[in-house]
Amino acid sequence: MSESDKICWIINEGLAGTENQCLGVADALRLLPIIKRIKLKSPWRQFSPWLLRYGHKYALDTDSDSVEPPYPNILIASGRKSIGIALHVKKASGGKTFLVQLQDPRINSRHFDLVVVPQHDPARGENVLVTTGSLHLVTPEKLNAEKRKFGARLDHLPHPRVAVLIGGSSKAHRMTTENAALLSRQLLNLKDRYGAGLMVTASRRTGKENIKILKEALGACEDVFFWDGIGDNPYFAFLGFADHIIVTEDSVSMTSEAISTGKPVAIAPLEGGAKRLNLFHQMLRKQGYTKPFTGTLETWSYTPPNDMLKVVTEIKKRIETCPKHTLQKS
Repeated sequence: MSESDKICWIINEGLAGTENQCLGVADALRLLPIIKRIKLKSPWRQFSPWLLRYGHKYALDTDSDSVEPPYPNILIASGRKSIGIALHVKKASGGKTFLVQLQDPRINSRHFDLVVVPQHDPARGENVLVTTGSLHLVTPEKLNAEKRKFGARLDHLPHPRVAVLIGGSSKAHRMTTENAALLSRQLLNLKDRYGAGLMVTASRRTGKENIKILKEALGACEDVFFWDGIGDNPYFAFLGFADHIIVTEDSVSMTSEAISTGKPVAIAPLEGGAKRLNLFHQMLRKQGYTKPFTGTLETWSYTPPNDMLKVVTEIKKRIETCPKHTLQKS
């Protein structure tokens, strides 16, 4: 299928977290997107989205994807550096491109056809749709498929099965060796006290020293699957097999994915924090989705949010009621 046959673009900065949110929306709309990863030259990298809107052809770096016509019927954008380019595409299409911005653009929402923000972001307006958390790729179908794929490696683990999703240091948080040591002791306690099977995954942000601490404590234990980063990633299988999920507090995306399963989700603390992230976790606790992780397993129930259905329904409704826009091939 040629580019002119496709009707959806994704524009982002090439960050996995933001790109996956866009991919989730495109997949839910049953659209096959073209991904445009934007790289900007300096000083445009530091300029506001408005300057980029009018100077995009000078702002794009040589290794950036191009944004030349034919323009898409729908454009899904995320990340601050994508905003000016996305607004340019909408203008250049004569307004025919339906522009969806994921996450708070920090400029007036009226410049977009729809802005989608998690509830802890402040943006509000007539064309702002508020979700519980960030959007993602998790669906029951995907989890079941991943369970089948990794069944031979994970089926032996005893119940209760606990998925442990470890992020690490970020702009807002620090994962210290003390955090890693405490988490290791707490996870060993889950094995001893409950006979739990552990499915553990870390990230590059966890840090080599912290991963070493976790592996030395857990790596040789029976009934522990510690993904070492080699081969296919069992992350979604972990979510599917889990009876309980533990997530470090640095990650909005992993927490949002975890609560979409409807399983008890406990949040493991790290050092630091930030106003919006703290608000995110406060709201989820108050709404009954999560509880702090204190080294024990608790069971509770809630109806998982279906943010993606909400978003897709709103996009289709807005496109159908505006004669300028269509999801059909031009």
